[in-house]
Order: sequence, then C-alpha cells, then structure tokens
Amino acid sequence: MDTDASERRVVVGVDGSQSSYEALRWAVRYAGLVDGTVDAVAVWELPGLYGWSAPAVDMDVDEDEARLKMRQELIDVLGADTAGPVRTHLVHGNPTDVLLRAAEGAEALVVGSRGRGGFARALLGSVSQHVSQHASCPVVIVRCQKQ
Repeated sequence: MDTDASERRVVVGVDGSQSSYEALRWAVRYAGLVDGTVDAVAVWELPGLYGWSAPAVDMDVDEDEARLKMRQELIDVLGADTAGPVRTHLVHGNPTDVLLRAAEGAEALVVGSRGRGGFARALLGSVSQHVSQHASCPVVIVRCQKQ
C-alpha cells in the first residue's frame, strides 16, 4: 500500500463480521477527529493451502468481484457518503502479517475483538491478539455491541 508519510492514516481490518463493522465505524469516527484517512483492509487466503494435503478449493478468486462486494459492504455499513472517502485494500496473505504491514506508519490500527472464526466465548480473536502484541502503532480493539 503506497502511502504519504505526512497523512494521518487509520488502518482498519474488515472481515465481514459484526465486530469488524464496529471497528470500521470507530475508525471512521476517529479519523474524523484527527483529520485522517481510513484504509479498510480485507485479507483473503486459501485455507489449508500450507499443509501437506490441501482440500480441493477453487484457486480462481475473482478479485474484481470481491472488491465490488467489499465496496458495497462498506456502503451498507457506513452509508454512501461516509464510505466514499474510505480507501479499500483487498490483499492476499496471512491476515496478521498483512495488517501489521499495512499499519506501518499509521496513526492507529483498528480491529474487531473477534473475527468470523473462533470460539464465541473467546475475548480476543487470534488476529486481534497478535496485532495488539506486534504492531508498530497504537492498536484499538473494538468489541461488538451485540454479542
């Protein structure tokens, strides 16, 4: 992600979960307070690809369609006016690694407390826990209001 070092960026991880929608709303509000920009980052990887016996998966991910879906999701969550200036990034890779790289030089990294996977009773998801320990900028972990 090419960035201008002088701008105040707020990076937010978006994965389609309610928790990430709350994080997105928080990131937009905060960016407004600090006169910053928002980079919404969605990460995709093919599960099981790194093991000896990967499951049969469709390797052809239509990135253009995924980008359109992501943009529509932002509009649904934020409204068209608010979603307009949010920059979207769809990146292939490990979610933790991608978010940590995206957050280099950022004002803050914002993530939901739990993503789409994991255990319902877990306080933090693995990604939010890992980025909170390794990010080079402040990390905000937003809990979902409706659990």
